[in-house]
Amino acid sequence: MALPEPCRLGVLISGSGTNLENIARRIEEGSLPARIAVVISDVEGAYGLVRARRFGLEALFVDPGSFPDRASFDRELIRILEDHRVDLVVLAGYMRLVGPEFVAAFRNRVMNIHPALLPSFPGTSGVADALNYGVKVTGVTVHFVDEGLDTGPIILQEAVPVLPGDDEETLHQRIHEVEYRLYPEAIRYFCEGKLRVDGRRVEILG
Repeated sequence: MALPEPCRLGVLISGSGTNLENIARRIEEGSLPARIAVVISDVEGAYGLVRARRFGLEALFVDPGSFPDRASFDRELIRILEDHRVDLVVLAGYMRLVGPEFVAAFRNRVMNIHPALLPSFPGTSGVADALNYGVKVTGVTVHFVDEGLDTGPIILQEAVPVLPGDDEETLHQRIHEVEYRLYPEAIRYFCEGKLRVDGRRVEILG
């Protein structure tokens, strides 16, 4: 069953926020039935906070250094997201691992996008790792987040060829083009109640 409109998103960022801006634009144009309830960054100078405020979104910096450990920091994020009645947590260039308490609070409601075809090349350097390995095809994966590093159930994947002469910048640019299409699609499926998780498998209904 679809969620009551609009589906409320909490977006976590650490950097420039290009995926955040893409999602916000899709919402503005009406192709994504959602609302961004809050944007949170763990980096004070993240340009994504500027992008968020340009869209009139509530944008917060939460300093991890103000907390004694990761669990305490995660509990503060949980509190903010729950206060904003968030249906789905969207990781959009968020470079910090979320802990087990966070995952448990939003089980199958935390979504991430990764610039490789998981389970290949997990971690923060997926594009460089694919190039260095010499693969002919890499891609994009949207997945739910679990307690591991890029190990959660896969929602959508799309291949991106590695072309002769590619460097990290050119390959990343083509990967971004796929990300900007795939991530809003996965979020829309969630907001329309079309995702069903069965163990490691995600079924797209209808």
